[in-house]
Amino acid sequence: MKIFQLFVLFNILCFNAVQPILGQKGQQPVYQDKPFWQDYSVKYYLTKDQNTNLINAEADRNGNIVLMSSTGTLLPHDGEFLYPGTFVKDTKYRTSAPKKIIGLNKYQNQFILIDDKAVLSHAFAGSIYSHHELATANQVVGGKDFSFLISDGHNVHLIQNSNTLIKLAIQDDTILEMIYQASSQQFFLLGRQSVYCLSPAQKSLKKCFTGGPFTAFDIAENSNQLYLGKNDGYLIFDTKTQKQSGEIQQKLPWTEITAIKTVGDKVWFGTTKGAFAMKSNGKFDYYNGERWLPSNDVKDISEGPNHSVLITTTAGLGQICFKKMTLQDKAVFYDQQVRKRHIRNGFNASLDNIQKGNIDTGYLSDSDNDGLWTSMYLGGEIFRYAVTKDPEALQNCRESLDAMERLYKLTPVPGFPARSFERRGFISSLSDPERWQHSPDPEWDFKSTTSSDEIIGHIFAFGAMAELVDDVDLKKRSIVLIDTLMSHILKNNMYLIDFDGKPTMWGKWHPDYVNSFPLNVGDRKLNSSNITAMLQTAYYFTKKEKYKQKAFELLSKYGYYENLMRPFSILGRADPNADQHAQNMSDSWNHSDDEMYYVGYWGLYRYAFNDTLKASFKKSIIDHWQIERPEKEGAWNIFTALTKTKQFDLDEAAWYLREHPMDLIDWSIQNSHRKDIVKIPDNFRKQTTQEVLPPDERQVQRHNANMFDLDRNGGNGLSEHSAGDIWLLPYWMGRYLGVISAPKK
Repeated sequence: MKIFQLFVLFNILCFNAVQPILGQKGQQPVYQDKPFWQDYSVKYYLTKDQNTNLINAEADRNGNIVLMSSTGTLLPHDGEFLYPGTFVKDTKYRTSAPKKIIGLNKYQNQFILIDDKAVLSHAFAGSIYSHHELATANQVVGGKDFSFLISDGHNVHLIQNSNTLIKLAIQDDTILEMIYQASSQQFFLLGRQSVYCLSPAQKSLKKCFTGGPFTAFDIAENSNQLYLGKNDGYLIFDTKTQKQSGEIQQKLPWTEITAIKTVGDKVWFGTTKGAFAMKSNGKFDYYNGERWLPSNDVKDISEGPNHSVLITTTAGLGQICFKKMTLQDKAVFYDQQVRKRHIRNGFNASLDNIQKGNIDTGYLSDSDNDGLWTSMYLGGEIFRYAVTKDPEALQNCRESLDAMERLYKLTPVPGFPARSFERRGFISSLSDPERWQHSPDPEWDFKSTTSSDEIIGHIFAFGAMAELVDDVDLKKRSIVLIDTLMSHILKNNMYLIDFDGKPTMWGKWHPDYVNSFPLNVGDRKLNSSNITAMLQTAYYFTKKEKYKQKAFELLSKYGYYENLMRPFSILGRADPNADQHAQNMSDSWNHSDDEMYYVGYWGLYRYAFNDTLKASFKKSIIDHWQIERPEKEGAWNIFTALTKTKQFDLDEAAWYLREHPMDLIDWSIQNSHRKDIVKIPDNFRKQTTQEVLPPDERQVQRHNANMFDLDRNGGNGLSEHSAGDIWLLPYWMGRYLGVISAPKK
């Protein structure tokens, strides 16, 4: 062991033993920030006093939306993103009020209606008023030259200019839907049991395909693929060969199909558990939960205005909108979200106790990790300022640093930062009231028991501030905070000492604690990595030898170098003979540890004492990245890029940023029922599926969560996360590191 320690120490002290790693292997890849289609939802809910059933929705060429209901036509009212609307009775055409409208469709991008007497439209100068003989008809679809096919479910009439051209009856089936395909000049009728083809020229109705029961269908113009929905999937009928094409498709988000609609190059499916769109690569965009829809029980799907899709549900209408934007456009939106609703006393906070997604309700909540979430948001703003020199970003940095600085001023212990602070007199209403203590300042209370999570976050943000922000005051204050915190830890024998004179539960970096864990328990590696990063950062900015000396002592004499370089692949559950604490700390992979590692990597790699260590630390970071790759975690991929490696899954990082939902409310999300995902056996990392789902299909999660969690139950729409730590940090860090470009036209 002594020989090994001397070998390690020799390599550590060889300051120039290897050439600098930076820039030797060429340029890193750069994501070109071109506009992409960002999806978001505008929702409209039925109110409690609206005793009606929604049937379908249509949009005309002017962008108007009308819904057909069991009590007549309705109009969506006053809805926008994050501010749901309602419905009002359609009274635009007062002379139509006496009519018993029972069906709605679209013809040449204009609304057509059907009542018990005629097919009519308010468009076309009101010239369409075609009498019919089917008083119970409730379905209408337009054909060639203003001809219309109508049905009551069993009888089918083709009318034109108030003349009935064809009369047909289907006694042993029920017609559910009707479509006209102009390219083939024929109507397709969906029965519960069969598909029928009607040729107006031949005036013949033919049963084209059987195999029901069917639930929904659609066919695109100039296509011969008719999609047929069933209760257990969908199948395709080839109208050219008049045969089924392939087997029934069941590898879907959900198989109980209720609606089908081709919109653009996608085929949309409604189900009893949300809606999904099939992309050109055969995968699906899944829209489940109130992030997207008023209800998961879908009744109808249609094309909406401005590239949107209208999804009628039992509880209301979900308008899935698509807007071209760049990542920087998205950053601007998220910046406004944070500044308007998520700044509490300068901290980056959550908006809690809101009323079912109503962002104008609720309160800004304190958190165990106010210091950590704010450090991560502050880091993002530091990178933003370094890239843009935007004075607004600098002011954001200043306000967040003010909050972070007060964490140290409001406690009675020099160098000990609180978890959070709040005004005196509200302890009983705050989270974890037992952790709150009175500050020496009579107007304030502080939250004690500060964790190592906060400490490594502080050092990351203060170091980035001291290095990258050109404001003399902020730079000086950041260095003082680094020195103050690290002096406290060194003075107290590598422990974080709370108000009661005792170490906090997690603020422990002494070898007696760190090396008490078995080699395969993550905390031994994590704490060694973090304290090395912290001491390097302190030395880099203060040049005080005590920090370098302590770091070398820990690295060589106490094995911290060996600890932090130990491969991630060996981490796992402690042996049954290990103590209870070690077993508790290793029951599964800890994603909060991932967050602490990566936040610490800034100081571990960037402020390494020498190039030999920098090369070693790079290997450790890449080793960590390799095991994290399945999560496609945007922040971890971007943090890995700081090592100048050319391989860090840039595409996956950009995918994370693009696919992240604009709506960060904690809606309930369900994915465990899905039949299009491949589940894997239980494992130490708690990876549930072969491939991680996109961020907009799972619950809103900070970086310390398991990205493979499939469901979020309970507390539907009761809080909103801040984008400050979740999205803005990896984006602006990517911009600063040069692996994400400025926006391109």
